[in-house]
Amino acid sequence: MEESISPMPPISKREFLRTGCLAVGGAFAGICRLESIGEALTSLPVPVQDALWKWSKEAEFVEPAGNALRCLKCPNGCILSRGTVGRCRNRVNINGKLYSIAYGNPCAVHVDPIEKKPFYHFLPSTRAFSIAAAGCNLRCLNCQNWQISQVSPKETDNYDLFPEAVVDRCIDAGCASIAYTYSEPTTFYEYAFDTARIARERKVRNLWKSNGYINEAPLRRLCKVIDAANIDLKGFDEEVYAKLNGGSLQPVLRTLRVLREEGVWLEITNLVIPTWTDDLGTIAKMCEWLVSTGLQDCPLHLSRFTPLYKLTQLPPTPVAVLEKAREIALKAGMRYVYIGNVPGHPAESTGCHGCGRTVIERKGLVITRNALRNGKCEACGTAIPGVWS
Repeated sequence: MEESISPMPPISKREFLRTGCLAVGGAFAGICRLESIGEALTSLPVPVQDALWKWSKEAEFVEPAGNALRCLKCPNGCILSRGTVGRCRNRVNINGKLYSIAYGNPCAVHVDPIEKKPFYHFLPSTRAFSIAAAGCNLRCLNCQNWQISQVSPKETDNYDLFPEAVVDRCIDAGCASIAYTYSEPTTFYEYAFDTARIARERKVRNLWKSNGYINEAPLRRLCKVIDAANIDLKGFDEEVYAKLNGGSLQPVLRTLRVLREEGVWLEITNLVIPTWTDDLGTIAKMCEWLVSTGLQDCPLHLSRFTPLYKLTQLPPTPVAVLEKAREIALKAGMRYVYIGNVPGHPAESTGCHGCGRTVIERKGLVITRNALRNGKCEACGTAIPGVWS
């Protein structure tokens, strides 16, 4: 399943604005109200002043690069001279300091079933409080949420919602977790990290829905505050990654290995796109690599492509191709392989790898039967990998 934005927010924007303003209160060191930067901004070109939108926080993981700054958050390694904006559209060099302009301004705030992320082996049937800020560090031709991922936070309608307020609203809504999702949370790293830290202190779980295009140091730090990640493994070919996504494969593979090493629950989504990522030989190599890396128990979601954004000329993925890809994945040794974006397909459900019986039956995003007992198959007692309570 490829996750798209829900149609309606869970509460009124007025309430968010009120809560967000109360939450600011000087509680987060390093946050700068951009209007108060004053003379430092008025000396910059007008487009740069426009880019500095309302709230910001000094960015982390940065180093000098001559008279400029190099962002170390992701493999893009953007070098920003004064007054320039990074590829993700929300990091700006202001008078020799790098700022994130995505802090506290999510453009999407919703309550979703956790299965929508998708997470099938993590707290099933619970709800996730889902937030996103605009921006992304990739340029995927098939992006499902391009309206927010391919723009800057200054171009979207945003809520003033700071970390403590996010956690408050999550708890008030009865959600078990906060999901950083929809766009690319690596680009609003500081905001997500601070929110996740507070959430963990208050016994709320944190979910990272990401393209996995992040450097190792920020990822390992992030792993201290997140509980589960679903990574979009967008293919298994460097040329395809460059042309389809504007990135490279190896950093994503490193992300998968690091998440496993750090003990973060991991699920993987692979969007099968006709003529781009539907080569069955390549899918076999991908699954063989996952198994050889010790990721055979990580749920693999083979997701059906729907024509969107810059690939509207392509057809939807034939279901038969997804079914064949699933057979290949299972044969390679992946134990839990799902077909996404095909509502009602039997491969939405979870089968026990011990006896083969269905232990969780799903219809779309709804669980209709759960035959797990303390994380084990009630029929044969096999432990099913996951976080169930």
